[in-house]
Formats: sequence, structure tokens, C-alpha cells
Amino acid sequence: MNVSLRQLRVFLAVAQDHHFSRAGEALGLTQSAVSRSITELEQALGLQLLHRTTREVALTDAGRLLQAHVARILEDLESCLLEVQGLATQHQGRVSVASSPTLSAHLLPQCIARCEQRHPGLQLQLLDRIQSDVLHSVRSSEVEFGVVIDPMSCEDLSREVILTEPFCLVLRPDHPLARAAQVDWAALDGLPLVLLDQASGSRRLIDAALLAHGAAARVVQEVGHTTTIFSMVQAGLGLTVVPQLAVPGAWFDVPGNPAGPPKDQPMLAARRITPVVQREIMLVHRKQRTLSPLALQVWGLIREVAAEMAPGSLRRTR
Repeated sequence: MNVSLRQLRVFLAVAQDHHFSRAGEALGLTQSAVSRSITELEQALGLQLLHRTTREVALTDAGRLLQAHVARILEDLESCLLEVQGLATQHQGRVSVASSPTLSAHLLPQCIARCEQRHPGLQLQLLDRIQSDVLHSVRSSEVEFGVVIDPMSCEDLSREVILTEPFCLVLRPDHPLARAAQVDWAALDGLPLVLLDQASGSRRLIDAALLAHGAAARVVQEVGHTTTIFSMVQAGLGLTVVPQLAVPGAWFDVPGNPAGPPKDQPMLAARRITPVVQREIMLVHRKQRTLSPLALQVWGLIREVAAEMAPGSLRRTR
């Protein structure tokens, strides 16, 4: 059955006015166009809907039944369309975003704070998960989109790179390598390393960089959070390689930061590693899914915050 919305609107106008010409005037159609539309509708339904005479137009039993239902359906449809159209200017609601731990700790808090300031009625709900679970949440539509390290194989996802940052070496300031402003990857050969575990989106890149520059990794500990890593480095268990975003520079001995650490806070040193190896931070969502207007607002806000955090040197301001 091929019945159009236009045919139903024309039929309802004729049924209400009992006149082809007046119905046409109300709809901006000629009388012949109205008549043709009614004929096509009757042919599609296989029923006569109107009794036509030279003086009047009267509804058949089938016409009266259709009129009763179509009037309600069109009213509901109009209400639905207005509600959907209103989403374009909506400023209240919740947007769920999944993010891997390092990004959840060092990028998303500023995004959430700015969202609250700029859009008080919009709640950014963060799901803090390992990267594989973030990608699963995106693919299953549990969240609107995810914030991840380049997952490489993701043909089913739309991606936008929002930040590129280098890896750096974190070590105790009394370690011999801390005397230099930058350290070669090859210098890490055979040294004890405390690294993020394989669930991290960065670990693949770190392992590849060590291998590419001839540094045989001697991994003594693998953990899921950089806070744990830094505590282990402070305890003298080894050195670590982390993305620059993870370095809390307010209490690190980094070039150009004369403030030093807070009282009673053990100091660590952060050094650039050469040749520079960078990771790409990106926003991802399902290709088959169009982001809602609210989600697009949050997407743009995270992009904006990330652009402001684009690294230059290892220096950080408090």
C-alpha cells in the first residue's frame, strides 16, 4: 500500500470542508490537484471515501472511519515533529562519554568543569574505563562517543584527532639520566621500567618505540594508573615512560619550573625522550550513529579544551 502524508492531509481538508475548492484554497492547491490526490488515495485503499455530487461532497462509511483516525494521527505526528525539532535548540539533558583512565584523569575533569560553567543544564556523564571497554561502550551505543588513544583498527568508527602529545621519561632526580635535558630512547636499554599495562592505549606505542630504537625493555612492574607508577618510581623501583599529559608538572622537576614540589612531597624529574614519539588522542563515535545536538556540543567542548592543552615544552603552570 502506497499512501502519502500529502494525500492524507488533502483528504482530511476535504472531509472537514465538504468541498474540493475550499480545501484546495486552504492547502494552496488547485481543485484538480485535490481531486487527483483523493482519487489516488481511494485507488491505493481500494475503497471509495467520498460521495461526489455537483452540490456537495459527503463521506462514505469508510471515509468517516478514516477521518476519525487520520485527524488523531496527524495531530500526534505534528506534535512529535515539533518535539524532535526542539532538540536542535535544547540545552538540557545528559551526554554519556567513555574515556580511558589517563584521559579521564588529566583531560576530562577540565571538560566537565567547563561544561557546568557554560551549559548548566547539560550533564556530562563520564564512564572511566580501559580503552577496550571504551570502544565496546561506543560500539554498543552505551555512550554517545569515546575519548581514546588511536585504536588503529576502527573502520566502523568516525574519528577526530583533538590532541597530539609526546611521551616523556619520569625518574628520580638523583638518577644519572636526570642530568640531561633530554634522553634518547636507546639510553633506556636494560634499565628497570615501570609501565602502564597492556590495557592502556599508550602501551602499544611505548613498546613499539622501545623496540624501534633498540632499547630492550626490562619491565619490572605493569600497573593500570600513573599515580601508582609515580609512587613506584619515587620508591626507586625503576623509571617510567608516560604521555606528557600525565605529568603533574606542579610538583615535578621540569625545565623552566622553579617552583619545585610542595613541602614534604617527593620530587620526580620529567625529561623529553628523543627522537620524539607522539600519541594521538581522538574522539570516536559509531559511523552509523548521528550525534545528538547535545552530544555535538560536548564533542566541540572537549575539542576546545584539548586544543588549549596542546603541549609545547615539559613546563606546566600551577
